[in-house]
Amino acid sequence: MLAGKIHRATVTEVNVDYEGSITIDPNLMEASCILPYEMVQVLDITNGARVDTYAIAGERGSGRICVNGAAGLLVHEGDLIIILRFLQVGPEEARCMEPKVVRVDARNRIISTTNKVEA
Repeated sequence: MLAGKIHRATVTEVNVDYEGSITIDPNLMEASCILPYEMVQVLDITNGARVDTYAIAGERGSGRICVNGAAGLLVHEGDLIIILRFLQVGPEEARCMEPKVVRVDARNRIISTTNKVEA
């Protein structure tokens, strides 16, 4: 089940020489309930690329979203992305689960946080 997402974040940096992962401002991680080293899926709105990786915390309050390693060949600085986290849950919990949705501005500052995905 979708458990959380950061919607329309702007990639601020790419580092293909890093071993892997996506570096995220801890304020955004906490707002979306993404844990350090948790697997996340990155959807590139700009070019359609989809990447599975893991999250690491960057500098708090920086708005930094850095795509590291090989994913940096698919996702580029300035691209708009969605970062998703998923959980495996039982059927009862799945029926009432609502993901934490964090919407950000062009500088990756939080605009709103809800427990609802809008169609």
